[in-house]
Amino acid sequence: MKHWPAVAIVCLMSVASSAVAQDTSRCPALPASSSLQWQERAAGDFLVCSATAEDGRQVLSLMLTRNDPDIRLPRALRQEKDSFAGETIYWYQPDLGGQQPEGFADRRISVVKIAKDRYAQLSLYPASSEERGTLQQMVRGMNLLPAAVAAGR
Repeated sequence: MKHWPAVAIVCLMSVASSAVAQDTSRCPALPASSSLQWQERAAGDFLVCSATAEDGRQVLSLMLTRNDPDIRLPRALRQEKDSFAGETIYWYQPDLGGQQPEGFADRRISVVKIAKDRYAQLSLYPASSEERGTLQQMVRGMNLLPAAVAAGR
């Protein structure tokens, strides 16, 4: 019983540090209802935010960079018109050199210039058309202001 207050303090400090760690993320906020978690990787002039589902699958990747990713996105692969960060975008089916792995029909990629020397590359890896629609809706509503773009990344 003498150790009870010390254990309580350690638990509270752990919860507080977890909350602080979440607040310092440079990735845009994900809706709580999505149950997705960001994995963040930064190096040089880019930040990669990879969203994973509860089952461990990567379902979304967002790369923010100062350099144009220079990915060839042929019009023949264009799929849906959408928006991201206030800009009009088109989703493309990725060109995997003729390979069509499981779920390929629903995979999407897009690149958008969001400001001078600021680019976003988005990739979706959904398990179904329904999940693709949900991810596209989530991307459409993402707010980049608290993310790395506003911080100069």
